[in-house]
Amino acid sequence: MPSMGTVTRLITRKNALDQSRIERQRRSLVPAAGEVVLKIDRCALTTNNITYAAYGDSMNYWGFFPTGLADWGHIPAWGFADVVASDVVGVAVGERFYGYFPLASHLWMRPERITERGFYDAADHRQGLTSAYNQYSRCSSDSYYSPATENMQILLKPLFLTSAMLADFLQDKQFFGATRVVFSSASSKTAYGTAICLDNYPDIERVALTSATNTAFVESLGCYERTVSYAELTRLAKDRPTLYVDFSGDLELRDRVHQHFAGQLIYSCFAGSAQSTAKARLSAIEGPQPVFFFAPIQIRKRNAEWGPEQVSQHIGDGLQRFYQLLTATANPLLEVVESEGYEAAQDVISRLFHGQIAPVEGHVIKL
Repeated sequence: MPSMGTVTRLITRKNALDQSRIERQRRSLVPAAGEVVLKIDRCALTTNNITYAAYGDSMNYWGFFPTGLADWGHIPAWGFADVVASDVVGVAVGERFYGYFPLASHLWMRPERITERGFYDAADHRQGLTSAYNQYSRCSSDSYYSPATENMQILLKPLFLTSAMLADFLQDKQFFGATRVVFSSASSKTAYGTAICLDNYPDIERVALTSATNTAFVESLGCYERTVSYAELTRLAKDRPTLYVDFSGDLELRDRVHQHFAGQLIYSCFAGSAQSTAKARLSAIEGPQPVFFFAPIQIRKRNAEWGPEQVSQHIGDGLQRFYQLLTATANPLLEVVESEGYEAAQDVISRLFHGQIAPVEGHVIKL
């Protein structure tokens, strides 16, 4: 490969996620000792990415790919990249990896703990960060990988990972004694992925809370026993112990839910933010204080109890079912929209931030 190349990056203003800029510079593509250079091929952009940016400071998501600029950050995205230069035994030029990348043309990495399954990036600035995001999977040894489903993998696997582990956490805790689970932002893939994973619990009523415009879409999913719009919240009976899973991050809605269910609300789970980009606030006007759900903690628990192979199989098998469900129907629940280039990425990020993307669309950017 050439020793010099153009390196491009898309950086975003940390306090205004609809403002971004594209930067290009010439630099050496030769890795230092113990380094590899990956060329990023494609990334998915979903509400998930807006969540990463919204909690960029509080959860240190900005820390994965430092920009060197205090007010500008790299929004992390799940994607695929190819090794274009390597000074590391066990990571060869031409290999393809799945993982967490910046919206940029290249990434310099320091692989450690290299196995047949992949490696961890041990770059200095990533040492204190959540290890689940530092792990890169070798496509050639992933039994669930296929080139034909790459877009599905980057769009759905990160979301489904949260769905599968959240469902596992809730049943692990026996739903804290609840017999009804209420989901806000029920049209989001992570929310209905969780509801789908709770399919075999007939004693649990799954209730979808969504905007009036998304009510028909949410009803068509078939994974909630009941769908109500936000305005209709008060129509829900307060007749049973209830658990709230908040995917919206809407503080006013959270207070309304807590007040409505009053003494019957026994657990409030904050699972991420599809609507709000305010800093995560773990408080409520009354009732149980919200508890943040962080999937890597449940993964760590299950890795210890089941072993990593069984955890991977649990997630992988569930993910295959999720793919089939979303693509098998006459009118699919996921339409992949593929665009090319950094300007397209800027446009999608802005539209996601302003809530202008239909829940059925899944956006992939080819870099």
